Amino acid sequence: MCRIAGIIDKSLPPAEIHQKVKAMCQVLQHGGPDDEGLFFDERNHIGFGHRRLSIIDLSSNGHQPMADAGQKAWITFNGELYNYQELKTELLALGAQFKSATDTEVILLSYLQWGTAAFPKFRGMFAFALYDTANHLVYLVRDSPGIKPIYYYTQHGALSFASEIRAFTAAGIVTEKDPHWPVRFLAFGHIPEPYTTLKNVFSLPKGHFLRWDITSSAYTVNSYYETLAQEQITDVNEARLLIKDALIKSVNRQLMADATIGVFLSGGIDSSLLTLLANFKKEQQLKTVSIYFNEQNYNEQNYQRVILNKLQGQSFSHLVQQHDFDTFLPQIIAAMDMPTTDGINSWFISKYAHEDGLKAVLSGIGADELFGGYPSFRRIKYLRYLRKINPLLFSVIAGFLPNQYKKLTFLANDHYLADYLLLRGFFSPLEIAKFLDADSKQVMEILFDTSHASGPSSYNEEHASWLETNLYMQNQLLRDTDVMSMNHGLEVRVPFLDEDFTSIVNRIAPSIRFDSNPPKKLLIDSFGDLLPPQIWDRPKMGFSFPLQQWMAAHPEISNSEFYKGQAAQAVIKKFKHQGIHWSKAFALYQIQGHV
Repeated sequence: MCRIAGIIDKSLPPAEIHQKVKAMCQVLQHGGPDDEGLFFDERNHIGFGHRRLSIIDLSSNGHQPMADAGQKAWITFNGELYNYQELKTELLALGAQFKSATDTEVILLSYLQWGTAAFPKFRGMFAFALYDTANHLVYLVRDSPGIKPIYYYTQHGALSFASEIRAFTAAGIVTEKDPHWPVRFLAFGHIPEPYTTLKNVFSLPKGHFLRWDITSSAYTVNSYYETLAQEQITDVNEARLLIKDALIKSVNRQLMADATIGVFLSGGIDSSLLTLLANFKKEQQLKTVSIYFNEQNYNEQNYQRVILNKLQGQSFSHLVQQHDFDTFLPQIIAAMDMPTTDGINSWFISKYAHEDGLKAVLSGIGADELFGGYPSFRRIKYLRYLRKINPLLFSVIAGFLPNQYKKLTFLANDHYLADYLLLRGFFSPLEIAKFLDADSKQVMEILFDTSHASGPSSYNEEHASWLETNLYMQNQLLRDTDVMSMNHGLEVRVPFLDEDFTSIVNRIAPSIRFDSNPPKKLLIDSFGDLLPPQIWDRPKMGFSFPLQQWMAAHPEISNSEFYKGQAAQAVIKKFKHQGIHWSKAFALYQIQGHV
């Protein structure tokens, strides 16, 4: 797990490329504190940079950028390849020769053996740049679940890329902001892919690769991952057996590490299940990290103890209080890379995991999206009826709707993002226009750009799962987890998003998969008596902090005079009297100084 960056630019002298790549690596040091590596091909004006967090093969053999023995290809790689041992065995049988025990070298030799057909073979989380010296090509490649990010900029016949957008600014490559980012942020609570806060800097889509032709300075972006049509699983007993087998395999291979590894244990179903499965494999070596609060409505310590009593390994538990939030908020915002209303919890748990000596942890992200753990899975059916209303009506009544119903105006747009924003959006177009002193029609045009691909329109549980997976999890949970954990030099692994596991889950008939009595029933039943009833037979809490109270007591966030404009000030006054959710106040707080 690392941070990567690079430049290909014929207009720049080699010395300047060297200087800029070095600057990119320096600002990304937090994500790779163990080592720095640079590679330059001065003749072709190429520079690759790498910051290393050593997890597999801790020796100098893992130094990057890395080349094969014949230097036919160079790579700078961020992530983990969980099936690298199987691929290595296959490559050895074909005559490949290895000089290290790294998964990085497996990627290199896989490409040299199979070309781009190697990319769908990879199982893991990764973003890498690969330079094919013989064919004068550079590839940027991102994992199919979209766990690891990679951003790129392709103006003026040049390509630049990095793991975080702050690298483009640090090197002076892109300093101009995208003027539309505040609109997107106030609607979504984050910056949705492929956009960023920088103009013309985009996120490479998951399961895609960018192919850059060095000779012509032209590029294409192509998908490499296809979901094959498979027979649906309609027998509940078969589904349970397949889920159990696949998740155990996923957890076992994601525990692979030469560095200290553990599990985030919140006390909920997903983290508890992963912890118990990891305990079978690691036993005394397993470490768990948990957080608890004095505010009892958010405190899951009793549920954490139920699981901890079943473990043999070492557990770390940390109290987080209002004082900690106030003290570390500036650092949390600085760590974000791009504004987000999430990630505070990830920042704290990652901080403590790092301080507890861990370099990698397992997280339960993905289970709610796969098995229907969110309220949206029950609310989606109401959208089906709302979509039968003429969209023009929502435009007509926009100005007359009370505040709690203003988000209905999103439905004036026949767009899947409008469905998502009704379910999970923050502010309505009219509210955003007031905050930014803009026109609501322009707000709509920015949010519902016609360049977006279409989404589903079935308005059932599968539709909700698609929205939660491809929008909320992709744009918010995974991005925030990555940037916050790497800020502390920590790798977060997500077994529920293992490609082999998700392919099985997606084959299960919806009536079985989304059985919600109790929520995530199929997942619970798949493991029989392993998961104690105290964990699943209780109200869902999620991994949440007492942020409603903490932000209301924060001297800046809750001070209406800190905000520009009457519209924003009115929202903060309402927030102070518990009339607005903390995330909306936090969104407006981050906008200050930018508008």
